[in-house]
Amino acid sequence: MDLTPRQIVEELDRYIIGQDEAKRAVAIALRNRARRAKLPPELREEIMPKNILMIGPTGVGKTEIARRLAKLANAPFVKVEATKFTEVGYVGRDVESAVRELVDAAVRMVKQEKMQDVAAEAERLTEERILDLFVPPPTRQTPPNPFSLIWGVADPKVRDPEPQPDNSERTEKRERYRKLLQLGELENHVVELEVEEQRSPFLELLPGSGMEDLGASLNEALGSFLPKKRVRRKLTVAEARNIILQEEANKLLDMDAVTREAVARAEESGIVFIDEIDKVVGTPGGAGPDISREGVQRDILPIVEGSTVITKAGPVRTDHILFIAAGAFHVSKPSDLIPELQGRFPIRVHLQSLRPSDFARILTEPQNSLTKQYTALLATENIHLQFTDDGILAIAQTAAEVNSKTENIGARRLHTIMEKLLEDVSFEADGKPGKVVINEEYVRTKLQAIAEDDDLSRYIL
Repeated sequence: MDLTPRQIVEELDRYIIGQDEAKRAVAIALRNRARRAKLPPELREEIMPKNILMIGPTGVGKTEIARRLAKLANAPFVKVEATKFTEVGYVGRDVESAVRELVDAAVRMVKQEKMQDVAAEAERLTEERILDLFVPPPTRQTPPNPFSLIWGVADPKVRDPEPQPDNSERTEKRERYRKLLQLGELENHVVELEVEEQRSPFLELLPGSGMEDLGASLNEALGSFLPKKRVRRKLTVAEARNIILQEEANKLLDMDAVTREAVARAEESGIVFIDEIDKVVGTPGGAGPDISREGVQRDILPIVEGSTVITKAGPVRTDHILFIAAGAFHVSKPSDLIPELQGRFPIRVHLQSLRPSDFARILTEPQNSLTKQYTALLATENIHLQFTDDGILAIAQTAAEVNSKTENIGARRLHTIMEKLLEDVSFEADGKPGKVVINEEYVRTKLQAIAEDDDLSRYIL
């Protein structure tokens, strides 16, 4: 990670409009990780990440900033809702499940990277196995496995070996099929392939009991002791190739090394985004669930300040994981958090509500802007969408007006407005070439009546 904080902000600007204060904070936090990695081990261990608390209404970019930051740094990332850890009436999920999810994400990330390294060899082995389906190798009669007979996963009948052609004839036939396979002539050919049967879980625990992670671990552990049951399925060569390629790639991977690297990556560069942290803040003078909310804060505290969590990949230390918490704090204040938790989020940034000018920029400037998305989608139906400047401004003003009259959901309002605006065009598109100009008049015609009626806008926009 060689990007400077200024370059990190420039990258975030490609997807997120405004919110410069929050971008600067996360850019510095990410750069500090790179600086820490260059220090001597004894000093590196003492430097803890400066966790961040984002304060701002919904839909202004809190989650997107954290997610894009993790993608930019190629770091394991997980988003959790603080409200999942407690619900009125029953105990919510175990707080440590957030760290387990982070490790799972790290394992998937590292495994995908390692698969790229063995892709060429896996493809070669896959081709050989597909050729074996057309030109089987010489069969060898082996005695049945008594354990396989007990579990019923093998055919107990011993078959007589079929007469096999000589090696030269088999090699010639195999090369003919190889050429056809490489030319793509066999993709739709149906073959029989042995695939591993998906077993149902041995142990199913009640959702919401806080024991789901334990159940998953037990199912995985118990399943590893039983023989894998394989069944024969008829598949096309194209379908069989995907299954065989996955199997061969998994055989080539050193999963112990993958797990070790994943744990190290989660510990050193993992990012946990805790959303709706304000929902676990008790209201002054309140009763009932407020006690439970404070309990959730105390459960979150040891994870944030540094502890060891037991996961399927082994023990994981949370000392150097970067935690980013976020909340609207409409009713409560950050100072209402318990003092110990406040101290673990020393950096606080405020995200501003979006104005019409921000909505207009969101519609056009980001690399994945909504106007670019809808233009590309309808281009597949030969419909050419053209958004004019006054049309963009009219959409932005409508979004701001509806947010001010109803619930302020930030930039998410643009999704509902764009869907309603282009509903007729999307419905009528049938592949015939056409052009639709989205100007101010078009927007007012489609949305003005709905936006002006508070009752309608509450239900439609």
